[in-house]
Amino acid sequence: MDRIALRVVLAALAMFVLGLAWRAVPHVEQAWLGRSAEPRVIAARGDLAGDEQATIALFEAAQGSVVSVSISQRVLDPFTRDAFDVPAGVGSGFVWDDLGHVVTNQHVVAGAGRATIRLADGSSYDARVIGEDARHDLAVLRLDLGPLDRAPEPVAVGTSADLRVGQKVFAIGNPFGLDFTLTTGVVSALERELRTERSVIQGLVQTDAAINPGNSGGPLLDSAGRLIGVNTAIYSPSGSSAGLGFAVPVDAVNRVVPQLIARGSYAPPVLGVVVDPRADEMARRRGMTGAMVLDVEPGSPAEAAGLRPARRTGDGGIVPGDAIVALGGSEVEGTEDLRSVLDLHRAGATVPLTVLRDGRRVEMEITLAAG
Repeated sequence: MDRIALRVVLAALAMFVLGLAWRAVPHVEQAWLGRSAEPRVIAARGDLAGDEQATIALFEAAQGSVVSVSISQRVLDPFTRDAFDVPAGVGSGFVWDDLGHVVTNQHVVAGAGRATIRLADGSSYDARVIGEDARHDLAVLRLDLGPLDRAPEPVAVGTSADLRVGQKVFAIGNPFGLDFTLTTGVVSALERELRTERSVIQGLVQTDAAINPGNSGGPLLDSAGRLIGVNTAIYSPSGSSAGLGFAVPVDAVNRVVPQLIARGSYAPPVLGVVVDPRADEMARRRGMTGAMVLDVEPGSPAEAAGLRPARRTGDGGIVPGDAIVALGGSEVEGTEDLRSVLDLHRAGATVPLTVLRDGRRVEMEITLAAG
């Protein structure tokens, strides 16, 4: 057999083998499909771990107190002169008391013409903003309940004074419009400061629990299901939703919210002194510390306590007065510290005050007034 004939025979043989294989494939597929048609046997799960059961119970207990906040603004058509509402944003909130007051962030409701609150059971109510405080990024709305309606169960309130870095926290909210989402994490830092377009918020709780757009205003809970903060912001250098979350501590919330309900605004406690961080800086160059008292307001708690302001000499020089170095047991290094420490107390409270006077520490008590 010559070489050409051999090639023809080998090619024919190869085609024959491929044809057999091709005809066998459907049978192989059918047999394989037949064997996998039945569902897999379910493996026994066993009981949930203790921490899982605790987290589930926490979420189910707190879910009814969390709400979704939708904001709309009134817009006037310049051509038709018709007024209509347009969506302006969404956020989260929680029920504060049996009267139907809802707490959320001030930046969520800023400029709101109308608010709609959606509850965990799916029902919706109109609400109106009755108080705002940009300094703490807090706002209170009141549900427009009917005569037969009852407000949902208020959230249980805890304290932030004894928070520890590393303890578990749980955030519930409506990120990206996805209702009643639970995220978990730990307290990653305390006493943080965050600068916003409206104010500088101090004393914040930092957490690594995911706080995404739409979570703002929702509750941060401890492992007992108690409110320990109001989720307010996320810091993300990348611009994504991954970053550090911050919450207004509940002790500040518990001071501010009652005033927002009662009077629509928050008046921090005051001493009645004039202070300035520039004066503190000048004093530090001379080896002095504390918040320098530049002036004392007539009729103020500071005047009643006998605080001494700075005074001018005949040749135009300045003789330093008292420097506030501690208030309520907290050290004060300057004006910003004084403002932060003051915010930890209520108007009307009598607290210890320490001043540096003529090189000596002088202890006294002072009763704080409402600003």
